[in-house]
Amino acid sequence: MSNDPLLQPWRLKHLTFKNRIMSTAHEPAYSEDGMPKERYRLYHREKARGGIALTMTAGSAVVSQDSPEAFGNLQAYRDEIVPWLAALAGDCHEQDCKVMIQLTHLGRRTGWNKADWLPVVSASPVREAAHRAFPKEAEDWDLERIVADYAAAAQRMQAAGLDGIELEAYGHLMDGFWSPATNRRGDDWGGTLDNRLRFTWAVIDAIRASVGAEFIVGIRMVADEQMENGLSREEGVEIARRIASSGKFDFINLIRGHIDSDAALTNVIPLQGMPSAPHLDFAGEVKQATGMAMFHAARIPDVATARHAIASGKLDMVGMTRAHIADPHIVRKVTAGIEERIRPCVGATYCLDRIYEGGGALCIHNAATGREATMPHEIPKAEAPLRAVVIGAGPAGLEAARVAAERGHRVTVLEAAAEAGGQVRLLAEIPRRREMIGIIDWRLAELERLGVEIRFNTYAEAEDVTALSPDVVVVATGGLPQPPEAAGMELALSSWDVITGDAKPQGRVMVYDDGGAHAGMGAAERLASAGGTLELVSPERMLSPDMGGMNIVPYLAALHRAGAVITQHRRLKGVRRAGNALVVSLGSDFAPEVVEEREVDHLVVEHGTAALDELYHALKPASRNLGAVDYRALTAGAGEVFPERNPGGAFRLYRIGDAVQARNIHAGIFEALRYGIRW
Repeated sequence: MSNDPLLQPWRLKHLTFKNRIMSTAHEPAYSEDGMPKERYRLYHREKARGGIALTMTAGSAVVSQDSPEAFGNLQAYRDEIVPWLAALAGDCHEQDCKVMIQLTHLGRRTGWNKADWLPVVSASPVREAAHRAFPKEAEDWDLERIVADYAAAAQRMQAAGLDGIELEAYGHLMDGFWSPATNRRGDDWGGTLDNRLRFTWAVIDAIRASVGAEFIVGIRMVADEQMENGLSREEGVEIARRIASSGKFDFINLIRGHIDSDAALTNVIPLQGMPSAPHLDFAGEVKQATGMAMFHAARIPDVATARHAIASGKLDMVGMTRAHIADPHIVRKVTAGIEERIRPCVGATYCLDRIYEGGGALCIHNAATGREATMPHEIPKAEAPLRAVVIGAGPAGLEAARVAAERGHRVTVLEAAAEAGGQVRLLAEIPRRREMIGIIDWRLAELERLGVEIRFNTYAEAEDVTALSPDVVVVATGGLPQPPEAAGMELALSSWDVITGDAKPQGRVMVYDDGGAHAGMGAAERLASAGGTLELVSPERMLSPDMGGMNIVPYLAALHRAGAVITQHRRLKGVRRAGNALVVSLGSDFAPEVVEEREVDHLVVEHGTAALDELYHALKPASRNLGAVDYRALTAGAGEVFPERNPGGAFRLYRIGDAVQARNIHAGIFEALRYGIRW
């Protein structure tokens, strides 16, 4: 048996976990009609196949009808959920992976205009900024039915064959009673700590009466809200002590902070550029104070940190949740002694931003996660090896080369620059986002292992490609910045000029962000730290619409600290010289007759990229498919993706990523995978 602390078994009551690694509760927003159907099941099954000991499903499953889903939550109040969860649990149990589920009433963290349009309830009528409902104060009859709903939901989970449940108590109804910030009641449910805990005891007593003493029940709880007038560390630890001493709960899964705004949420679920494992020591302190079995997850992205958490005794089970979205086979690779092959979580938080913005969770650089029904995590071998040439060593090109090499093909990559990375290397120039380079470094290591040749400083022409006698050519040449449609753009700098440091504008600077993603905001963040006067202008109704609410937080923090002016709903009309200055004209889509002018020293513009597609078009006439792709065959997963249109052609040709159109990292990597497994 290995002496690795992470691989040691651990017993909780009658359950033995085969190792110490878990995926904590989160809602990937894969539910269909509130049920965990095939996509949901396969997502968790893949982690089980990868060797994880415990997958905690849902984040959270709602127990009552007046707790409508906020981000694809499972509906634990419906009997129909039982067979779906039973199938999920059966798949995971085949791999000796335990399955639990998190149950909650969302309280004020939802909206009234969803599902059955029932009133939102909370301990007191205190609005949550993030979800914006004005809750009503829960009445006695509300609390009675919700307590009964918890018990009924727990019974359904037990009937589905799950190994346990976890109650959610941070930012939801249960801890809404704990916190002085959200409980302002003057009755028996408010005031003293004893009163504020009455709802919790009512819920756990009803659950125990429903499922018995042996069924495992834990609680994911906040023990310090880190906010003025909120639940203090002292009271939070006291609640943890009382939970431990009650004998009614089997574990604590610890949270620190509050989640009632986007900015606050990033302290609970930190992003790249923020400290690793910021609450781990606190979890260890609560474990020591209570003697309770302790679970915890908050930016524990790597095996070394997870190993320390267990070896030091701070935790009994360590959550590597986003890390398993990036690579569901972490445990298998640790067990096999190939930790270096773990696909890293780079902290981009694309996964969570998609959830909170109404999409399903996707990893920025693992396109198979959430697509297990059609996309493989382990690349299958091709029937016959082919000769492949990939042009471009950005994220899409490197992924195309990796997939092709895993398939058994012989691959050469041609890259015009002196090093790999493309636009990812550009993003990593921003100090806070340097972890993004992990997307590139991991692929370079994999390509070295697979024996792929990369020729740098090679600006490939068509004859350079055809000289290699390829069977398949993948064009992943990316794009270059393009200006918006406005007069005088030859006077403007691009966001890339600023991020790379090629330009260091001083004085009065305007950034016009018509891209709506990271490039424009990255340039603005760089300029915010450089001094001078900064104005960020966006034509959008909502700032940075292609970026989620979590990722925008550090950008806005930098801009606010620098005193930058943020102007929305203004579209760039043009710029002209006025002596040594520039005069920028801004119009309004809403009132076209309104035009404003600003005098600045520099204008920086962001308007996405234009495809670098000259090589693709030069190669088309020599290709068998003339660059054509059968989208029906591609999306159906069957049939010939590259239709033969030129029988005399020498190779199949296609392009991916920004060489097609300006998109994002995930889109390029997904294209590289979905095309690459088809030849």
